[in-house]
Amino acid sequence: MSTKEALLEEIEKAPEPLLDEVLDFIRFLTGKLRSDGRLTATASESSLKKDWLSPEEDEAWRDL
Repeated sequence: MSTKEALLEEIEKAPEPLLDEVLDFIRFLTGKLRSDGRLTATASESSLKKDWLSPEEDEAWRDL
């Protein structure tokens, strides 16, 4: 049984007030993932900019 299937099985048995909390927690986790990804990308951009914005990089990617 996959994790998703196990979750769905538990959801079917859970009382509604508990489901409200589970939904809030899932939304929190997915929001955190999106936020962490943006922060990582933003932090990486400034440190990698010197490598990305070079004539050598432009040449390497020209044919793609």
